Amino acid sequence: MRTLLTSAQMRSADQFTIVNKPIASLDLMEKAAKAFVQTFLRDEFDTNKSVAIICGKGNNGGDGLAIAHLLLANGYENLKIYIVNFSKKQSDDFAINLQRIEETRCKKTIVNQASDLKNLKADLIIDAILGSGLNKPLSGEFEALVQAINKLNKKVYAVDIPTGFFAEGKLAKDYNGIKAYKTICFQRPKINFFFPESAMATEKYEVVDIDLDEAFIQKQEADFYLVEENDIENILRPRKLFSHKGTYGHALIIAGNSNTMGAALLSSAACLRAGAGLITACIPQGGFTALNATLPEVMALPRDEYTRIGNPKKYQAIAIGPGLGTEAENEKLLESLIMANQAMIIDADALNILGERPDLIAKIAANSIITPHVKEFDRLFGEHDNWWDRVQTAAARARKQKIIIVLKNQYTFICLPAGKVLINPTGNPAMAQGGMGDVLTGIIAGFVAQRYSVTDAAILACYIHGKAGDYLAHEQFVVTASQVAARISKEIKVLIST
Repeated sequence: MRTLLTSAQMRSADQFTIVNKPIASLDLMEKAAKAFVQTFLRDEFDTNKSVAIICGKGNNGGDGLAIAHLLLANGYENLKIYIVNFSKKQSDDFAINLQRIEETRCKKTIVNQASDLKNLKADLIIDAILGSGLNKPLSGEFEALVQAINKLNKKVYAVDIPTGFFAEGKLAKDYNGIKAYKTICFQRPKINFFFPESAMATEKYEVVDIDLDEAFIQKQEADFYLVEENDIENILRPRKLFSHKGTYGHALIIAGNSNTMGAALLSSAACLRAGAGLITACIPQGGFTALNATLPEVMALPRDEYTRIGNPKKYQAIAIGPGLGTEAENEKLLESLIMANQAMIIDADALNILGERPDLIAKIAANSIITPHVKEFDRLFGEHDNWWDRVQTAAARARKQKIIIVLKNQYTFICLPAGKVLINPTGNPAMAQGGMGDVLTGIIAGFVAQRYSVTDAAILACYIHGKAGDYLAHEQFVVTASQVAARISKEIKVLIST
């Protein structure tokens, strides 16, 4: 897992590296500038374009000046620097890099007020005004300056973080900072880049290595961690000789209704391809033909208004909810399992039932996994007007109830009983199609059935689900849930063979 640090912790990592590498802070700034420029030149290789670099007088501005020096050396002759002079304070490294720029042919303008930018004309803008230490919204001349930049409607590259954006913490709906095309950030992504509100500040981001001390960073106590592919490779277990269907467990999928049998089929197919040895689908009698025709490997258990799961402990995994319906008989079935202290994977309509039964939410068994999307989550735990608070609530509830909450989004947050939040990086907008959650539920059930821990099952399922979608999205504008389900086993094979 890659440790994600707060802005204060990243400054500590800078200082630790400077002292223990050892390396001068100015040389570290130069490393950052080189890493930025290397990525920038890959994107913007036409050196005939004009570039405006807008620099504050702190270390972010010092980065901007170092970047200007390197762009000049790489053939960008139509380049101009704007120094934002809203404060007398300046960092030492900024002052040194400013002196270096004075010795070049680069044009320079002092910006004493936002209106001084009115004559700015450039194809590209590099934002190096304010760094990651900001903890309150922009105001005064800084706000006016940023609004003037945004009104230019130019392609903006932000140095480490867009000016006005918070690296972590609650993000306001009325964001008034830089709206960047791309942020090139140093060593680690900012935690808030994984929240949907970040789309207001940057369309995309890329992380560049500036050779900070990784051992120090990984040792830091953190609340957020980024799942990486090597984590998945380390968790996955190859199938062994002499194993049989019983080795890989029995999963029960309680899903589907008269009009939503597709959800049951998708979950069952995903569970099958994730590797469960036996699968039983608890579905309405009217769905048997569809199940037998589509998934002959999956057994059927008829579900009616009197259904109770006899001896649920014989199943290594029970998933409930996809396409289930919220009828009274399904509510009674869910309640009976919860009251029996049965750990489950709970999704979709089962979550909708819980949204109307807050008395049952607190009784969900430890080691259960619930997989809400944003609306389902807020129905369960109250309305939230921002994602930071929503994830904090999810982390607190996971810790309190000893369950795992998989809060689904572009980046899925896996909230663990220990209080940590793991961020899954795979998946893409092409997967914004119905049935994707049903597939994810099936994959989780498949791994739990194989006796992976519930934590490992959630990590594996989220990563592989998104990875399958990423593979398919290379050649398709949209990706369907059926296609993702069909791809799961192949992705597992690729990961386990690496």
